Amino acid sequence: MRHGNKVNHLGRKTAHRKSMLQNLAISLIEHKRIKTTLAKAKELRKFVEPIINKSKEDSTPNRRLAFDVLQNKEAVKELYGNVRGKIANRNGGYTRILKIGNRLGDNAELAIIELVDFNELAPGKASAAQKKKSRRQKKSGTSVVESVVAKAEILVEEKPVMEEIVEEVVETPVVEEVSSNEENESSSEEKKEDA
Repeated sequence: MRHGNKVNHLGRKTAHRKSMLQNLAISLIEHKRIKTTLAKAKELRKFVEPIINKSKEDSTPNRRLAFDVLQNKEAVKELYGNVRGKIANRNGGYTRILKIGNRLGDNAELAIIELVDFNELAPGKASAAQKKKSRRQKKSGTSVVESVVAKAEILVEEKPVMEEIVEEVVETPVVEEVSSNEENESSSEEKKEDA
């Protein structure tokens, strides 16, 4: 009987289960989000969170422990590079499991497991592009005529500034280059006529 045994064997022998969890952990660290079954995701959480927790302190013994479990240099490098920087303030709960329904073939429950700090679409974390968008609404109590008059007043105030900008643009050497290009074109036309 399995009294008090909390390990889900996932229908595999010990060596197969460990190597499968190792591969899932490497994929999670490298890609930040993977899709798998719900049972595997729950076991992966127990497997990968202690490794992520040890990565908070960058020391040789901790790197060796992470490599001992993962057996992948690139994953350890990513763990102690990008992942470590994002989870520094967090006291656990580094992963999130989202249920996404059942698989068509065998009706297995599917889930997405992801690193929490790498989800840009999470609620409360709007991206910079989404934050900049704002809805413009018509001000209540002001008519279109009043808004046009206000804009015209602003333009009248800015007119001297705009005239100075136009004068600067006219005085730039770009105009001289254009005239020298016209001289080159006229001289090339004269050469064609001579020939």
